[in-house]
Amino acid sequence: MTRSRHWAWGLLAVGTLALSACGSETAAPNSSPDAVTTSIASGHRTAVVQNHDVDPVTESPEPDLPVTVESFDGEEVTIDDASRIVTVDMYGTLTETVFSLGLGDNVVGRDTASDFEAAQDVPIVTVGGHDLSAEAILNLDPTVVLTDTTIGPHDVQEQLRESGIPVVYFDPARNLDGIPDQIMDVATTLGIPDAGDELVERTENEINEALTLGEDVEESPRIAFLYMRGAAGIYLLGGPGSGADDLIEAVGGIDVGTEIGLDKPFTTMTSEAMVAADPDVILVMSDGLESVGGVDKMLEMPGIAQTSAAENERIIDMNDTELLTFGARTGQTVQALAEALYDF
Repeated sequence: MTRSRHWAWGLLAVGTLALSACGSETAAPNSSPDAVTTSIASGHRTAVVQNHDVDPVTESPEPDLPVTVESFDGEEVTIDDASRIVTVDMYGTLTETVFSLGLGDNVVGRDTASDFEAAQDVPIVTVGGHDLSAEAILNLDPTVVLTDTTIGPHDVQEQLRESGIPVVYFDPARNLDGIPDQIMDVATTLGIPDAGDELVERTENEINEALTLGEDVEESPRIAFLYMRGAAGIYLLGGPGSGADDLIEAVGGIDVGTEIGLDKPFTTMTSEAMVAADPDVILVMSDGLESVGGVDKMLEMPGIAQTSAAENERIIDMNDTELLTFGARTGQTVQALAEALYDF
């Protein structure tokens, strides 16, 4: 259910780097005599996406149904009706995509991460944050459910399928390269491939334009992504596949978790690991930052307090529901991160 697309990664001036896990070396600056270099900003900054709402590429496209698609779990699913859509995943990606394709009025149920303005009146079908409620979904009488493996319980998703509702799973990977395929997969599933083509073109253009902001960095910043939930005692360091690694690279940075050899998207953060990694910048979700008492408290945490990031107070936070969405507004996410990271 996918087709191959590639971003214009040649826009990035990020080379192959061989760095020590404990060192603080940085990539060589752009050597072009005419280049205008960009330096890392100091102090705490919040990365703000300019438009916290979606912008549909078309209004109320007419689905051409039925269609049969291969769900990400390998099952063939036939969709006869897209008039009542439920969209649920951990990051709000599927809701954002459906609204951006122009079928927002057909969405009758959503996850908590889909908090943009146009979705505010759509009922939430999760409990306790990210657990699906079969009863809440069934009460909405959906004609199709769009979901992935980032949310569960899986038994609920299968219960919905067994009740006769078409349930389509999508690829849960968090990376820039997967965005066009996911948009087209959703559009194909809902019988509106032309709207999908339009949205892919717009999204690619916005991302490629945003990528240029990381071209001429004076020194590639070493950035650590921390997922924190203070009340629950959860402190994780992002690594390859977290999604943040792709965004960090997109703005001309180096993902510290990947650099020091982590082999999972998230690994428990220890003070020793943070001291050894010594990032220049720390990236966090806004709610995570609030959960540990704000910037001042975070800068006092063992391990973090001993880093270059703490010395320069280089903490960047971003709205939880925008940072890792990887949907139609990702170009705006990359732009917001770059603008928070650098002194232009």
